[in-house]
Amino acid sequence: MSQNDDVRRIYATVKEDFQAVNECIMAQLHSDVGLVEKIGHYIIDAGGKRLRPLLVLLSAGACGYKGDKHSTLAATIEFLHTATLLHDDVVDSSDLRRGRSTANARWGNSPSVLVGDFLFSRAFEMMVQINKMDVISTLASATNVIAEGEVMQLVNVRDPNLTEEQYREVIRCKTAMLFEASTHTAALLAEASSEKIEALKAYGNHLGLAFQLVDDLLDYTGDSDTMGKNAGDDLAEGKVTLPLIHAMANGTQEQTTAIRKAIRGNGLEHLGEVMAAMKACGSLNYTAQSARDEANKAIAAIQILDDTPHRQAMIDLAHMSVKRTA
Repeated sequence: MSQNDDVRRIYATVKEDFQAVNECIMAQLHSDVGLVEKIGHYIIDAGGKRLRPLLVLLSAGACGYKGDKHSTLAATIEFLHTATLLHDDVVDSSDLRRGRSTANARWGNSPSVLVGDFLFSRAFEMMVQINKMDVISTLASATNVIAEGEVMQLVNVRDPNLTEEQYREVIRCKTAMLFEASTHTAALLAEASSEKIEALKAYGNHLGLAFQLVDDLLDYTGDSDTMGKNAGDDLAEGKVTLPLIHAMANGTQEQTTAIRKAIRGNGLEHLGEVMAAMKACGSLNYTAQSARDEANKAIAAIQILDDTPHRQAMIDLAHMSVKRTA
């Protein structure tokens, strides 16, 4: 079975719920300000996986949720995620995402930041509609942690002394936290047992870590056309990720010096040299194995859930997250 077949099977588990989420997203993008709607639709319609809403729907289903607020929750999570993308692209001066121009490249930084703010505020309006205080509290806390993670990453730009422990804390905050919030709030909405809530929190956290590790690996091994962004972007932006950290810790003095120089300067000028060092040190394989370890932890965490199509889809999703090419 192909990867596309796996994806279709996973999404088919919550097909009708997903349609409700899409309808909610389109309705909530409404604004009397034309530019807000234009940029909002542009970024929402960019063809992303909507993975975090998927996690909400699968987790709610795995807990036996019978209500209809999970579609609003899933749309809320997608708005939070989209807002962070708009802000990230401004911070990173990115001009390409998912194979097309970023919003800031088309309309400028100021409109992108302000529409990101609109999506954040609309997300909190939607949380109020859900009207469940533990869900609101969890999402408010998660949003704060994500912002801290983005600041940590910014502070660490072009710092070759970043440790693996520090790197993992950054990706836990900036990426894994919203995965965890997706599964956690779905369990809260379903009023699941404390054991199931903790299991789904762990699943989301480990899946988010696996997903980001693969993202950081694909920056060096992926195909630019498939990924919809330029290979080596992280190095060009001075982002220190696990392949680089591992190579500096295990390479020769000459290799380590070359990588440190690339991080501090224009990394793309030294991309070939850096790639050779990472391959020689097994750094790409180390990163791939680290991602598989996190995916396996995610799968182990949800073994206490009932054996349902939703749980199986979550297991399949964890496997797929480390096999993907984009």
